Amino acid sequence: MTVDYTVRLRFGETSRDAATHTNLSAVRLDGPVLWIAGDETATVERLLADDPAKAAEFGQETSFRLGDLVDLPGEDADEEADVEGLARSGPFLWAVGSHSLRRKQIKERHEGDKALKRLARIEGQDNRQILVRVPIADVDGLPTPVRETVIDGKPHRAAALSRRDNLRSLLRDDEHLGPFLPIPGKDNGLDIEGIAVRGDRVYLGLRGPVLRGWAFVLELRPYVDDSDPDRLRLRDFDDDLPYRKHVLDLDGLGVRDLCPDGDDLLILAGPTMDLDGPVRIYRWHGAARLDTPQIVRDDLITRELDLTFGEGDDHAEGLSMLGTDRVLVVYDSPARARLTDDGSVIADVVLLPGR
Repeated sequence: MTVDYTVRLRFGETSRDAATHTNLSAVRLDGPVLWIAGDETATVERLLADDPAKAAEFGQETSFRLGDLVDLPGEDADEEADVEGLARSGPFLWAVGSHSLRRKQIKERHEGDKALKRLARIEGQDNRQILVRVPIADVDGLPTPVRETVIDGKPHRAAALSRRDNLRSLLRDDEHLGPFLPIPGKDNGLDIEGIAVRGDRVYLGLRGPVLRGWAFVLELRPYVDDSDPDRLRLRDFDDDLPYRKHVLDLDGLGVRDLCPDGDDLLILAGPTMDLDGPVRIYRWHGAARLDTPQIVRDDLITRELDLTFGEGDDHAEGLSMLGTDRVLVVYDSPARARLTDDGSVIADVVLLPGR
């Protein structure tokens, strides 16, 4: 990978004090605005470009609590939502949680039976199980997530999948994915780590499970019933299921993020297990034009770029188109060289091949 140039992401004092600015998991560029989310909060951050034509820095952070916009499933609205993907389509911002379970880690201070007991503990968090669509309004000249607004003369409210339509529940009987629901995400269990939206199509990329080297992308068709404007519902496909499965040959890797590029989908791919690399960008050609489940291999998918990664750090977690020929890449656990003295984090801008 050759980095074309870098940009600085300058976060506010609250994010720096909590170190949430070093746990970035989702990014989406929206004109002069960069939407960012991390995997340890229940918020979405808005950063502003210093120069919309070619930003050297995004800053002036504003944080928006998801619990102020939609009713989250957890008892505590500030419990982490583990937001792993953001998408911007039309007048809406979308966010998806990982939907994963997690296994307790063994830390340096843990020894013997205590360490083994921690490693046996598996837990879930309700707020991780979210798919939300939030309207964006112009507030003081800036795109701003709001609970409700009027768009083209029609009222719109922030909406989320209900508990009844929770994706974990819908996948319980799935022949491929159902058996992996009780398994933690980092152990090749269910783990959603990317979202892309094109028209009425919503694509969710799965970091896990990966089955015999095949990665999964789920396709949904969410809609809002006018009689229940706070709730997203899912249209059934021809087989009467509310989701469609696509399996992709990513050379054994799982999906870490998705990003639309015209009718194509760019796929950030990396290990499903707790490994550093490899990390690559693939192009799924014509993804938004398909009307049937696909086995995505051969000329349907191409390997575009290999990204660098560190040992225990610098894990590429999010990507967004930057113009028509470049992508912005942000990193979880950034290497020390990406952290500046003023608390900023360095992100990479990479030129796509053939552009």
